[in-house]
Amino acid sequence: MDLDTRQCAPPVKHGKGLSERGVTGRFAARIVLIALPFFLVPGLFAQSGRSAAFFYEQGQSAMLIEDWYAAAEAFQEVLRINPSHAEAVAALAESYYELGEYDQALSWTRRARSLARGRSDLANLEAFTLVALGRLDAASALIAEVLAREPYNREALFAAAELDIARGRAGDAVQRYREAARRYPDDRRVLISLALVLGSMGDEEAARAYITRALNQHPDDYRVYYYAAYLDAASNLLPSAIRHAERALVFKPGFAPARSLLASLRYRSGQYQEAARLADEMIAADRQNVSAWYLKGMSYTRMDRHPDAIAILQTASGIAPEDEFVRAALEDLIIAHTSLEDRQRGRWAQWHFARARDYRRENLLDQAIFEYRRGLRIYPYASERREYAELLRIQGYPSRYVDELRFLQDLGLADRTINDAVETYDALLSDAIFRQWAVDPVELSARHWKIAVFSLASQSAFYHSDAGAVSSAYIKDILVHDRNILPLDLELRQASYSQAFRSAREAGADYFLIVSVSENERDLSLKAELFVGRTGSQASLFYAFRTGPDRLRNASRNIVEQLSSSLPFRASLIRRRGSQALIDKGKADGLKPNGVYEIIKKNRAGLLNEGIGISYYPEDLLGTLVIERVGDEIASGTLSRNGFFDLIATGDEVFLRAGDEESRGGGEQPVNPELRSLLRTIR
Repeated sequence: MDLDTRQCAPPVKHGKGLSERGVTGRFAARIVLIALPFFLVPGLFAQSGRSAAFFYEQGQSAMLIEDWYAAAEAFQEVLRINPSHAEAVAALAESYYELGEYDQALSWTRRARSLARGRSDLANLEAFTLVALGRLDAASALIAEVLAREPYNREALFAAAELDIARGRAGDAVQRYREAARRYPDDRRVLISLALVLGSMGDEEAARAYITRALNQHPDDYRVYYYAAYLDAASNLLPSAIRHAERALVFKPGFAPARSLLASLRYRSGQYQEAARLADEMIAADRQNVSAWYLKGMSYTRMDRHPDAIAILQTASGIAPEDEFVRAALEDLIIAHTSLEDRQRGRWAQWHFARARDYRRENLLDQAIFEYRRGLRIYPYASERREYAELLRIQGYPSRYVDELRFLQDLGLADRTINDAVETYDALLSDAIFRQWAVDPVELSARHWKIAVFSLASQSAFYHSDAGAVSSAYIKDILVHDRNILPLDLELRQASYSQAFRSAREAGADYFLIVSVSENERDLSLKAELFVGRTGSQASLFYAFRTGPDRLRNASRNIVEQLSSSLPFRASLIRRRGSQALIDKGKADGLKPNGVYEIIKKNRAGLLNEGIGISYYPEDLLGTLVIERVGDEIASGTLSRNGFFDLIATGDEVFLRAGDEESRGGGEQPVNPELRSLLRTIR
């Protein structure tokens, strides 16, 4: 959901001209508009003969209605007339903070502090800005300095709590907020902050108590209704959330964050036509509102109006080419609902191929391979498959290189160079393992773990509705290229955990993964909960946090890496010649010579009821295999039987011997970017 809170609340007007607490907006892409009037029409205001005091009052008035552009413009004019106007410098710093221009805010805040030393409000603003910039140690030192002088400074306590959240210490933040609530029991901001943090920790009862208290004490405040709607939405209490969002709009018609939240709630409630209508209202107010275009496109997708959805998401991608959720949703639609020969497939695939070439020039081969694969997923007939094949050769996979070239031959895209390369590598691979065993690795390749990937329809993120579904689709697409995992073709959006469990179990999944998203304008956190398909018990939990460009891409790849590395190595014995055996995994699966693997009787290994792992009876352990030769996709070695009789047969399963590998999971500590962004919006 899009929680654009640039209109969230008027600032508290202080005699010194600076609110002690700012909130962030979402104007980074347009901040240049602020400065343009001063370069294009210098002296425009001065020609009117008005004083610095006049423009300062104009700026203060603009701050009251949260028109940060007008405020910044007025304070800039004050400083043009009087560069040493300390209050204007301080107010300009807050305006930049509100606009999300934290580097600029920090520069102006420090200038203000040099002009008005010893002011705690300016120190607090700098601390908030440092937290927003991720410079947590510097923020900590500044907060400690203020609290040493004023132990109960309310703004410093808020800054300290936000610092705790940024460091993943939500429990410490709750203690700070509760201390503030004891001293300021009617403070709306304290009550809302406590409700949001407790809600993020899963304590819905306590969160509801605090937000109800805020509603009772501030019954006419549109902002309280807005946060109440958000908390209800997080608890999947959609009718109540809708009522609160509508109430916020009654008290403040046109309040953009509430309207955006309401549109997202209508979408989550299955009211796609109404969600699209609200999105149109937001687009009418701001044609560059990419979140509104995205929501409209997703609504049309759910109404099965796929050509319209594609056109809408293409418009959204044109507005914000860097928005990964828009691009991913669009590409998923193109893959699912256009023919393989459709021209637009090639056009959208080219974006990935261009990135792949950039990565290759920088010698980032793994990154390049990922982009080639994504591009070829969109348009399998692209001639760029030749470039992808070349990377496989460079990475030491000659047989896979030849397979890709043969595919180009089958498509009729081969030239003399490709034909010569196939002939040359056929000769070079004459003594390869697959030739010695007379097998085709492609035909023998099998995926031994069946994984279902889901999102819950009730889960929604801060800026992008159905972000969980888009992310789960992205993760599922990456898993297509994992040689040991078969992502099952099941509906990604499940109504509930129980429905996901049922779908996975009935499809015979070994495990199922439920993906959820937390995001703000700059950061993204993915959580992937892995459950055992047979029992529904939790198996593992994976987190990935990324910031900056490509955060969805990189976080999704990290989740897949954690999942893949957590699953035990599993293969099948596909051929046997005396004491020699061949298995269907090779170099591409991480095999190396001299590895020792256990051979378990076919169909006797079972999954643990909880956690990740296998179990079997001792009598089902038939022997071991020591790997000697490793090919791209297959490997061979020497068998040793367990016991007097040799019972090892084709089809038996091969596992890495217990103790030779660790089940890894967890990833980075969970960070909640959505909570951090929400706390910055509270006034």
